[in-house]
Amino acid sequence: MAFSRMMQSLFVLFTHIFMCTLAAQPLPDKTIQYIIPFPAAGESDIVARLQSDISLKKYNQQMLVINRAGAGGALVWSQLNTYPADGTSVVGVNIPHIILQPLQEGIQFKTTDINAIYYYHFTPDALMVSADSPYKTYQDFINAAKKDPGKMTLAGSAQYSANHMATERLNKLAGVKVSYVPFKGTGDLISSLIGMHVDGAMGYLPLAIQQKAKVRTLAIATEKRHPALPDVPTFKELGLNWVDGAYRGIAMPKSTPMALQQKMSDYFASLNADLETKKRLEEAGFVLVDIPLAKIPAFMKEKTPLAMDDAKNAGMIK
Repeated sequence: MAFSRMMQSLFVLFTHIFMCTLAAQPLPDKTIQYIIPFPAAGESDIVARLQSDISLKKYNQQMLVINRAGAGGALVWSQLNTYPADGTSVVGVNIPHIILQPLQEGIQFKTTDINAIYYYHFTPDALMVSADSPYKTYQDFINAAKKDPGKMTLAGSAQYSANHMATERLNKLAGVKVSYVPFKGTGDLISSLIGMHVDGAMGYLPLAIQQKAKVRTLAIATEKRHPALPDVPTFKELGLNWVDGAYRGIAMPKSTPMALQQKMSDYFASLNADLETKKRLEEAGFVLVDIPLAKIPAFMKEKTPLAMDDAKNAGMIK
């Protein structure tokens, strides 16, 4: 009798776990295509693949990561509202990219076309050079830039992007003139950085940590130093009022039913809350945020004027 009650309790427990998992799945019988508008090996791609793994292992929801690079993300973002509105297609989005890229001539989307439903992390700016570079410190780099205005180059991901704006911010705050060299994505610029085909890169903290054996990081745009790079000063320590970087999230076509948008927003929030993955990402230099569907309008209202000020300071708009 006791054994029978135990088996019954186990059955109820496993049924409850199964039902909770099923409820968490946004599309139990379908595969979600998770489109990243950058090449593989960049920050967006790395996190998307971690999210895909959690989705399958924890919730049994199939999620296929697809890289479709082009025009610094604009190729995919211009097509966002042509994708199926049944939840089977989600697209990675970045701020300030989606705010600034429409300022360029020929870009086929507007910021208002991008229907973001969740933002999950932030990557601080990082000024890097090759480990073989003659520039040992931030001041070495700045001194060289002042000596030859316009000749030094910094690689970055895309035009009218966080890396682009960070380079222009360095020019303004440090009183230098460094030329920006755009690549398709973070993954594409690594070999040029390490091989010193450029003088350095304005990238993100996760890349600095990931490649710390091959690159020398001169400064990071965080409030305090990161445990993985304890000898690297913050820009604030160096006298620059600079704590910034790129935000990443998920968007869906505007015609997606609101209930499904909410369900997907909740689902990505649950992926973002996974404790093991949270620890891995934070150690790797990602700063996790939790900005759900209901808070997106206020978030965009806060970030848009900041991005436009950067563009104005860089001379991109009047």
